[in-house]
Amino acid sequence: MPFILILEDDITFSLMLSTWLRKKNINVSSVATVAEARQKVGTECYDLILSDLRLPDGDGIDFLRWLREQNQTIPFIMMTSYAEIQTAVQSIKLGASDYIAKPINQEDLWLKINELIQQAPSCMPPPAISPWTSIEGESPIIQQMFQHVRLVAPTGMSVLIMGSSGTGKEYVARRLHEQSGRRNAPFIAVDCGAIPKELAASEFFGHVKGSFTGAIENKTGAFEAAHGGSIFLDEIGNLTYEVQIQLLRALQERKVKPIGSNREIKTDVRLISATNENLQSAIKEGSFREDLYHRINEFTIRIPDLKERQTDIPLFATHFLEIANQELQKHVTGFDPETRRLFLSYPWPGNLRQMKNVIKYATLLATGDYITLKELPEEMTKTPSPASAITSLRNETHERDQIIKALQEAENNKTLAARILGIDRKTLYNKLKQYRIGN
Repeated sequence: MPFILILEDDITFSLMLSTWLRKKNINVSSVATVAEARQKVGTECYDLILSDLRLPDGDGIDFLRWLREQNQTIPFIMMTSYAEIQTAVQSIKLGASDYIAKPINQEDLWLKINELIQQAPSCMPPPAISPWTSIEGESPIIQQMFQHVRLVAPTGMSVLIMGSSGTGKEYVARRLHEQSGRRNAPFIAVDCGAIPKELAASEFFGHVKGSFTGAIENKTGAFEAAHGGSIFLDEIGNLTYEVQIQLLRALQERKVKPIGSNREIKTDVRLISATNENLQSAIKEGSFREDLYHRINEFTIRIPDLKERQTDIPLFATHFLEIANQELQKHVTGFDPETRRLFLSYPWPGNLRQMKNVIKYATLLATGDYITLKELPEEMTKTPSPASAITSLRNETHERDQIIKALQEAENNKTLAARILGIDRKTLYNKLKQYRIGN
């Protein structure tokens, strides 16, 4: 089955495109930023890339240029508006296989995809190396957690995974699925923090063509797609109260009704949820339903922060260095003594995700055999002062004001606001929640 990467920050359009391609028996992976696309290409094997031109952290031409510098010859189609056709033509000179104008003509796009996939050499996967969270660690606290995973995985119990950002909640969810009797059925992950509230019901339950503006094709919802397998609802605390009611009904009745349809579809799914919030506090505040909480929380797994598992820090640091060396084609052999000591004393507020990014950053800068303090980001090596804390507070106030201004300019269109701010939609939603904007 061909494997296509979609690089597109318009979530609605990306979902539509992904659903259409899957119906044509195409395996699809979608990302919203150039940084995510680079990471995907380093770990997956793609037969074709569909890329938007304008992106939050650069543009499709930046990504195309980087691909060719890495000697990646993956066929590449640039998607662009009519006003940007001249720029798209320039991308052909950089090695793009073709371009197509928005709004997309699906018949034209399908012809281009078929032609390029048939001409492309068979996809050779990159050398196998474990994903960044694929080692468990050796500390007693994490070993106990994975023992709980092994105990609850074969059951049908709904599991709530609790953990800070960057601890690897989706990896644990996948382990639960892979160690269950549903392992050969689908595992469908839904990022509740990245779904606009007006699209949440469609994402969960699907819709029929013409049921609302923008519904140009029938869409299979996540519950139907996960039938017989597991559905993972990441950051479930971000769902609106109205969507929580719909979700509870679907879980209780074990059937869903796509938007605009009178047909009810029976679903058999194992529910796995995750949050980095205190849902019990949310219940007291009235923002999360208590009945839904008890439905999703038949068993709780708490993932410890990295600072709680200090003995695992050297293990993960070495693992991430191996991945960084492969992705960047470097040959750094380790960390000098000062760096190792700093790693053990640093609190790692971003957990494993932060460590992975820090080591990749330092590996890129390293000129010798070992990563030293001078290659690490400044926030790790600079001691904070009272003055810097005041500056940080001022910066947060400025950031909040900028977000509000962007939303006003975009008339509350969050996709457009994210583009104005130069961030992706998920980051914007997290900032809205952090600064309590729109609550």
